[in-house]
Amino acid sequence: MGLFNAQKLKKRRKKFKWSQKKHKKRDIGTKYDPLKGASQAKGIVISKFQKEAKQPNSAMRKCCKVQLVKNGIQVGAFIPGNLAQKFIDEHDEVVIERIGGKQGRTKGDIPGIRFQVIKVNDQPLRQLVKGKIEKGRR
Repeated sequence: MGLFNAQKLKKRRKKFKWSQKKHKKRDIGTKYDPLKGASQAKGIVISKFQKEAKQPNSAMRKCCKVQLVKNGIQVGAFIPGNLAQKFIDEHDEVVIERIGGKQGRTKGDIPGIRFQVIKVNDQPLRQLVKGKIEKGRR
């Protein structure tokens, strides 16, 4: 164990991380990420639809299909809030974020939905639902 041995150990650990399946899978996972590592992204609403919740729940979760501005990829996004789907129309500009399931997967009982809407036409969806502000015109 020499004086500068920590640098050598650190370099070696970094090099051999790629032989571990867990590390490789986690790092390569960002390649297929529609947001490309960003926490939020802007998109245009293409259509609205309902998704049936997984067992044991029985509900129709309100969702929308969003085409991202940055790369044109279409993703499904959950619309949180009671009667919040009334405030979202086709061709509206929305900001989406990750729902936050484990390892980037879906959260809760909504199959295949990894994102949720947080803003509609630059106005927070939560405040629109509460009735504090009105929806802006575009």
